[in-house]
Amino acid sequence: MAKDMRLWINQLEEAGVLARIEKPVDPRTQMGALLWQARDRALFFESLTGFPGWRCLGQAPGDIQMAPLAFGCRRNEMIPEYVRRVDKLGTTRLVKTGPVKDKVMIGDQVDITKMPIHQAGVRDGGPYIASGMMIGKNPDTGARNMSFHRLQMKGPRKTGVLFYPRHNWLNFQKYESNGKSMPVAIVIGHHPMYYFAASTTTDYGVDELEIASALLQEEVELVKCETVDIEVPAHAEIIIEGEVLPEVREEEGPFSEFQDYYLAAAGKNPVLHVTAVTMRGDAIFKNVQNGTEVEGCVYHKVPMSGQIFRRVRTVGGFADIKNVLVLPGIFSVVIQMNPRYYGEARNVLMAALSGEYQHPKIAIAVDEDVDIFNYAEVMYAISTRVNPETDIVTIPGTKIHAMDPSCPEIGKPGAPGWHRLGGKLMIDATKPPECDPARRFEFERLRPMGGDKVRLEDFLPEGSPPLRPPAIAIAKL
Repeated sequence: MAKDMRLWINQLEEAGVLARIEKPVDPRTQMGALLWQARDRALFFESLTGFPGWRCLGQAPGDIQMAPLAFGCRRNEMIPEYVRRVDKLGTTRLVKTGPVKDKVMIGDQVDITKMPIHQAGVRDGGPYIASGMMIGKNPDTGARNMSFHRLQMKGPRKTGVLFYPRHNWLNFQKYESNGKSMPVAIVIGHHPMYYFAASTTTDYGVDELEIASALLQEEVELVKCETVDIEVPAHAEIIIEGEVLPEVREEEGPFSEFQDYYLAAAGKNPVLHVTAVTMRGDAIFKNVQNGTEVEGCVYHKVPMSGQIFRRVRTVGGFADIKNVLVLPGIFSVVIQMNPRYYGEARNVLMAALSGEYQHPKIAIAVDEDVDIFNYAEVMYAISTRVNPETDIVTIPGTKIHAMDPSCPEIGKPGAPGWHRLGGKLMIDATKPPECDPARRFEFERLRPMGGDKVRLEDFLPEGSPPLRPPAIAIAKL
């Protein structure tokens, strides 16, 4: 059986981290607050005010602690497992039909305003499809690309589009330079591995659907669209087909983005004209709450951490990297490693700041005895192992992510040349390296007597509440 969003819902429920909401919820005025508050469980909305017959899933996974469930592994094994799976691309196969073709609506039959698209933030320009994975093609090679793009609902068959300057933006420029619309398909609702794949930045021309196949560990079945020459996952919940119009820009935004701000990328952005919608007969809508440390951020943190892991482990031919985690706001990354030589951590940090992703501007190196999933532990390492005079390095005048509001903006969204300029920061919070064992020994952390044998749970009265909330319990070290 193909892995899809329904299988994922069952996994979440079996793990005890899915809450079914039976009371009516208004996607426009209530759902954003409920999703924002649900950091330790997924929410499945069974009654949506104004949208009879629809159901909706959100916050799945809503926290990095829940994401390992999708991989079937422990928390500290998740990023290495991501890397292991994507070291070799998977495969796709075209099939005649699939569940996403149960209902087919073309042209004036389409009205996306009747979908339970939620409004995430109080200053948002309106309801946004934040769960949409856009599939487009390079017009010269036919190579597919699948990536996240926010879509502002503007009418029954119209949305705004934010193209960040990456692969689908390059594809759109190719179409637009020839005065042509760019055919696209938007995937809404699938297994989280598709979302991790869509958030993976790799070489231009690599098919993210093949990355999804590798992560799922199964072949991905595709079906042809009705009105555009695009292949889409057969087991998705909803597909929106359309064309991004050339030389058309309209006001788009603001939107509550991944860094918890509204200011980024609002302005004159492209427009999508919807030509068709296909969906399952009882389609479940997928809403993604955006902001730092909620679902939209989690989908980026896992693949970004994994791709940085793949890169930095090759520094110097081999670096003893244990784990990597992108931090809140996704402009910073912490690397857990075993430094063998003086200066090795700095080499690793430089590689982390200059990889495939444009996000990282702060890179921190820590030792294996620091739990990088506990941000207080990372701060502990900085506080006790960093000499600001020697262990912090600032690199000025670098290209920064175009949606980082802390740095000056150059150019405008929707136009070539849009970026920001700023500095990058390296923090070496590691102990002295293995080559200096005497000095390294001085940083051995205290350990309580009996700590490896005595468990508090064994001494608490029967019926005492668990020491960890459910989401952490399923992803424990």
